[in-house]
Amino acid sequence: MQPMVEEKLQGLVQVQPVSFMVSDGFLLWTLESATKFGFPSLVFTGINQFVSSVTKAVFEDKLLVGVESDDELITVTQFPWIKVTRNDFNILMPNPTNSSREFVIDQMKKSTSNSFGYVVNSFHELEKVYVDSWNSEATPKVWCVEPLCLAEPEREPQKKPFWIQWLDQKLAQGCSVLYVAFGSQAEVSLEQLQQIAMGLQESKANFLWVLRKKKSESLDEGFEERVKERGIVVKQWVDQSRILKHQCVEGFLSHCGWNSALESICYGVPILAWPMIAEQALNARMVVEEIKVGLRVESTCNGMKPLFVKWEGLMKMVKELMEGEMGKQARKRVKEVAELGKMAMADADGSSWQTLDLLINELCNKKQAAIKIV
Repeated sequence: MQPMVEEKLQGLVQVQPVSFMVSDGFLLWTLESATKFGFPSLVFTGINQFVSSVTKAVFEDKLLVGVESDDELITVTQFPWIKVTRNDFNILMPNPTNSSREFVIDQMKKSTSNSFGYVVNSFHELEKVYVDSWNSEATPKVWCVEPLCLAEPEREPQKKPFWIQWLDQKLAQGCSVLYVAFGSQAEVSLEQLQQIAMGLQESKANFLWVLRKKKSESLDEGFEERVKERGIVVKQWVDQSRILKHQCVEGFLSHCGWNSALESICYGVPILAWPMIAEQALNARMVVEEIKVGLRVESTCNGMKPLFVKWEGLMKMVKELMEGEMGKQARKRVKEVAELGKMAMADADGSSWQTLDLLINELCNKKQAAIKIV
């Protein structure tokens, strides 16, 4: 991609000056391109600061070296209230102590250490300890400018999709609904899907389950008919934010991808965490143990990555989230955190707005200084 991007940049800088570039942290070559054209580069990280700080602490202190069991709890020495397992990192990167991991981490360090800073998909109040700790000890600096989902203007289409109409009906009936979705990347086995279907059926909860059409064909014949009074399976793309904002949605069974988790938090919906790939195990720890806005599906190990979830365990935790005392506590807590998110995005006074202003000012000052030197 680099030659093509630089060709576009060449054309762009001839028309107007470029102040800075923001690029994904996995595009390791963009710093080189920005430097070539004489403007600073910012790295956007789609993950939260909790994950970055904990991962950095674990590998800096070599806490996974010599651990005998994948689900042995390990105290993070830099943040001693946090305990993790090797399982939490096995899905972030298989064989987390091997040379391939070291190579990737080393390359990412090289590409980001000279960047102007990290633009982080979070807000300061959500993880103040980790943002402040990083900015006092590490470089480049972290800038939290989210949650942008709260900055989106309301757009009500002329015709409501059927899944919103169904939620409206449940609201009119005074029902609370569990939203079920596992993102666009994680692959759920057919056997596991059948266990999910049974768990939802036996939980007696109202639910809206978004499932790829091809996967939905593996459901037991008659499942949708059996649950039609209180459940719906949606086999098409949905606007997730509209679902999470709906008044009757009071729980989210989620893979804990950070975008999904952040949206759920900002709309005040507690999470039933089921991490599957990437950094989702650490996201689940943050959601459940750090900010206490959710519960977790039952697992056979200490790590946040469950093995195979049986329908009985899923049924139990769905009931707890939607009806139980732990679910009530998580619901109360997530409403409080949602208010902090709204405050962060408040015009002028919000922490994310202020952070963005500071970032732009620093970039402008850096550019002016560079012009003076020239």
